[in-house]
Amino acid sequence: MNWLILGLAGLVEIAWAQSIKPTQGFTRPLPTLICFVLMAAAVWLLAYAMQTLPVGTAYAVFTGIGAVGAIALGIVVHKDPVSIGRMAALALIVGGIVLARVTSPE
Repeated sequence: MNWLILGLAGLVEIAWAQSIKPTQGFTRPLPTLICFVLMAAAVWLLAYAMQTLPVGTAYAVFTGIGAVGAIALGIVVHKDPVSIGRMAALALIVGGIVLARVTSPE
C-alpha cells in the first residue's frame, strides 16, 4: 500500500513543480497558496510512505517520478525541446525507479 502512496506523492510532486512558475516568484497570492499546499501534500504523502519503505529508496523514487513528470509535461505542454540525450536521461531515471522498486524489501 505504501508504494501506492509513494506513487501518489510523486504525482503530487509533479503538480507542485508545475505550480511554481505561475506564482511569478511568489508574488501572486492564490498561485502561491496552491503551490505551498501541493508542496505540503507531496511531503506529507512521502513521509507517510516512509513509515515502511526505506528512506533512500522512497526519496529516490519520489524525486524520480517528479523529474520524469516535470520533463514530460515540459515537452508536451510547454513545448520544451526534445533530444536524444533528454530521452536517454528519462529512460535511465525510469529504469532506476523500476530497479529500486523490484529490489526493495517490503
